[in-house]
Amino acid sequence: MRHGKKFNHLGRTASHRKAMLSNMANSLILHKRITTTLAKAKALRTYVEPLLTKSKTDDTASRRVVFSYLQNKETVTILFREIAQKIADRPGGYTRIIKTGNRMGDNAEMCFIELVDYNELLLNEKAGKTAKATTTRRGRKKKEDVAAAAPATPAAEEATETKSEE
Repeated sequence: MRHGKKFNHLGRTASHRKAMLSNMANSLILHKRITTTLAKAKALRTYVEPLLTKSKTDDTASRRVVFSYLQNKETVTILFREIAQKIADRPGGYTRIIKTGNRMGDNAEMCFIELVDYNELLLNEKAGKTAKATTTRRGRKKKEDVAAAAPATPAAEEATETKSEE
């Protein structure tokens, strides 16, 4: 029985699991998106998000802690220089898991795991949505906007001139 077991062991020994998660975290930081099984992605999320939080404070102690998990100088440099600047104002939730279906050979659930601030497609869609003009529920412009946009007729101009003269 697995009473009190808090994390997925993924059918591996502790050293194998640690090495696998370290390699997957390195790949995620370098490539910003990787394809893996759903169980591994969920385990990776709990492994890499505290490291991303640590990278927000760029000091020697946090660099040493992150390096002890990743064991790759280039990855640590990229994490502290590029990624930390993008996630500085985000309070958490640095990764996104998107399910892609089942694998052909063994029917395992597959997914993407990606860094949230590096998905250009979703960032472009958000920018396009903010530029939308305001309309009424029926999809027409408001009456005041239509009246203001319509050109004034000569008779209406004369009527306003005579009223202003009086």
